[in-house]
Amino acid sequence: MATYYEKQKARKVRKIWAQSDALRMGIGWDEYDLEKPYILVEDTFGESHPGSIHLNKLTDQVNQGIIEKGGRPHDFHVTDICDGWAQGHNGMNYILASREVIADMVETHGNVNPFDGMILISSCDKPIPAHLIAAARLDYPTIFVPGGSMRPGPYMTTSGRAGEISLKVKQGLIDDFEVMQYKKTGCPSCGACQFMGTASTMQCMAEALGLALPGTALSPSTMIDILHTSRQAGRKIIELMEKGITARDILTPEAFRNAIIVHAAIGGSTNAMIHLPAIAHELGWELEVEEFDEINKFIPHLCNIAPSGKYPTETLWFAGGIPAVEEELKEYLNLDVLTVTGKTLGENLKDIKESGFYERNLGYLFNYNLKKEEIITPINKCEEYGSVAVLKGNIAPEGAVIKYSAVSEDMMYHVGKARVFNSEEDCNKAVVEEKVDAGDVLFIRYEGPRGSGMPEMFMTTEAIMNDPKLRSSTVLITDGRFSGATKGPCVGHVSPEAMVGGPIAFVEDNDLIELDINNRKLNIIGIDGQEMEEKDIQKILAKRKEYWVKPDYSGRRGIFKKYTERATSAMKGAYME
Repeated sequence: MATYYEKQKARKVRKIWAQSDALRMGIGWDEYDLEKPYILVEDTFGESHPGSIHLNKLTDQVNQGIIEKGGRPHDFHVTDICDGWAQGHNGMNYILASREVIADMVETHGNVNPFDGMILISSCDKPIPAHLIAAARLDYPTIFVPGGSMRPGPYMTTSGRAGEISLKVKQGLIDDFEVMQYKKTGCPSCGACQFMGTASTMQCMAEALGLALPGTALSPSTMIDILHTSRQAGRKIIELMEKGITARDILTPEAFRNAIIVHAAIGGSTNAMIHLPAIAHELGWELEVEEFDEINKFIPHLCNIAPSGKYPTETLWFAGGIPAVEEELKEYLNLDVLTVTGKTLGENLKDIKESGFYERNLGYLFNYNLKKEEIITPINKCEEYGSVAVLKGNIAPEGAVIKYSAVSEDMMYHVGKARVFNSEEDCNKAVVEEKVDAGDVLFIRYEGPRGSGMPEMFMTTEAIMNDPKLRSSTVLITDGRFSGATKGPCVGHVSPEAMVGGPIAFVEDNDLIELDINNRKLNIIGIDGQEMEEKDIQKILAKRKEYWVKPDYSGRRGIFKKYTERATSAMKGAYME
């Protein structure tokens, strides 16, 4: 029987047009390279942010591993961008759209020039899901290599302190010297930000899906281990190619369910509830976001990692990383799913236990005077369950999401009067200028995928959390999304969004809003501060809809125009149709 390599069209297209080989030789290949397996190596290396600046070093190691096993690496690059650069201006509107652009470019690279296998290397929020989307489309033998974690700031702080610092600057409460002290220490190394934001979450999701080697998510970016596992990935891709194991063999519905279980246990970002459905869509099936809600009701929340917990992400890797979390969750996981090792998840957990991985890492954790149990709560001692929920009601008939693991117990239920804003900038200004009352329910709308490209509301959530009178009493509701670093009762992804005429477009100041997280409800329960019956509220909303004027966004151009005209609902994955 012919091997995957022998069947691959990379061999066939060479015979069609002699220039294809001439082009390869023109970049330094020789005639012996032409007969080797071609491996596409895609990274997001660039000076875009600390999560990408070091990826060329990982690529070098991947390439060495490929060469050791007789393959020929072929390096391509699509640099990503960072939410941190986009805060407070229109750049944030391009962030989610960049996921689509990166995925399209990797797909283009992989189809114009056929390959025998592919390795994808990235660290952060949008390139990881983009790479996984491209993997699903191309269906090559594929391995994802995570770019690892940034080292902690002073006193175990994270780069997320930017919100606190920026707010103090606006309020005149901090001088230039103190600001510079943060700037010098907020990002002390390369790698993804040091909390369980979207970047760290998606590294964990790639491993939980089985597309990254065991124990690679969140590996400290400055330690030697990340170089060793990158080279190992280069060697392993040749084995996957020879066995004919492709991305779609690994990215099964059972693998996604495993990933959602891990997501609940680690306190993952709500943005995974956009990205995982978008990846599943590329595989030809729809992942219902309600599955997150179902799973989070019974999966223990094990990990004490910021922002839901206390410690930075590298401590989770020192405590055993995703394999240690999966060990605790064995009774819930499908251990028979196939992974990029060519083995099942169950076999991987056995192998990593025997490799000395846990013992080595616990030694590093000891350097912080921490014990594993302080980072990963043993499942039989865990009293918290899940981390995210899907809410529904007359404001969000299709659903909305909240990370309740970052919400205080006294805000799990709240009733308050609505304050409505049609942009994040207006809401943020009201918070900073102290024009918001304790107990208000703030709405930021027209920020969904079709509204403003679904930017994150991190600037405003940080302003709220750093205001003592608001942090424990105020709810924020939006059809936009949130940073994975967000804390507090923040409800996002409200669907249908305002731009397509969802009910959030018809909420008015002083409407009485009920947030009931335990019962998964989000409703208008009164008008002008007075409670009313649901049938009467529906009549009022229908009347308001008659007078609604849809915003005119006809002046948009380029990718922003394309994305906002074609994006699906956030509850479907916010991908472009």
